[in-house]
Amino acid sequence: IFIYSCYYCRTNLPKEVMGYPDFPIPENDKSYVTRTEILDFLNSYCDHFKLRSYIKFRHNVECIEPSAKPEENQVPGSSTKWTVTVKNLETGVVAKEIFDAVMVCNGHYFEPSLPIIEGHDKFQGQQLHSHDYRVPETFANKTVVVVGAGPSGMDLALEISSKAKQVILSHHNRDPIHTVFPENVIQKPDIKKIDETGLTFSNGEHQNVDVIFYCTGYKYSFPFLAKSCGVRVDSNTVTPLWKHLLSVENPTLALVGLPFYVCAFSMFDIQVRFTLKFWTNEKQLPSKEAMLAEEAAELKKKLDKGLEKRHFHMMGPEQGDYYDDLAKTAGITPLPPVLTKLHNESSMRFLDD
Repeated sequence: IFIYSCYYCRTNLPKEVMGYPDFPIPENDKSYVTRTEILDFLNSYCDHFKLRSYIKFRHNVECIEPSAKPEENQVPGSSTKWTVTVKNLETGVVAKEIFDAVMVCNGHYFEPSLPIIEGHDKFQGQQLHSHDYRVPETFANKTVVVVGAGPSGMDLALEISSKAKQVILSHHNRDPIHTVFPENVIQKPDIKKIDETGLTFSNGEHQNVDVIFYCTGYKYSFPFLAKSCGVRVDSNTVTPLWKHLLSVENPTLALVGLPFYVCAFSMFDIQVRFTLKFWTNEKQLPSKEAMLAEEAAELKKKLDKGLEKRHFHMMGPEQGDYYDDLAKTAGITPLPPVLTKLHNESSMRFLDD
């Protein structure tokens, strides 16, 4: 297990949408709790359900690969066994274990996605990704261009404006940003070219800057999954998967937590409950052809809306439909609709004071 430090001192979503259905975050007078409180909550969850004896800390998963293939006349993935190679980071000992099924829950906020912009290697100032951010004092009296206006870009443009001389928010959002920023925050279109001292926007304007701060998201990365697992990353889309979750080639492999702009903890819960219905044979999987066709149809639907392939796992306002589909397909208790309504509303207003 690796630990990555977080740049948020406080959550950017209310605690009411961040708990688990069977274990909510304790009530207090604040909706936006600190990262320390979230850590305490996760430790409490772990203690309440007595999970520590099942967790191997300071172990790194080196490789996951199928160790047996199902026969052609069996349900896909039903007899697949998995070999998991693990390294003890304290002793250096490498061991292999065999499992009936594997849930991959490694998250997707650790490998930065950086755009390749002409001239980026010539810039003599500082270039950072939001993953590197810690405190706004780093940008004191500097002119900073923030690339990207997703949640992290909006959050950090606002936060560093308290110390920076000027913040330029460069983005291509189709919908207007209604947030009222401080006077030292201005908006510009995409960056076309970078030079030694600054950059040129797509409208031809040039601006000298001290720092280029990329808030351009992350890459899905599974360096421990062998090619034989049957899962690949294509244009930052993890495929082929059924319901953004189960491997089509080997359905006893589940990749939990891929969708983004979601009620994360609650989504993890319903994804796991969905998966267990099929792994315990309470529900039967569709054919491989049906699962592939469903994935292709959903991708086409998103492309027809003008989205790019890399947005395939993006949910946002559509997350409620996704949860309802999981619940209906597996015959499990759905998530309360108010959860997604509150999440979507807070996402629209997360920069309001």
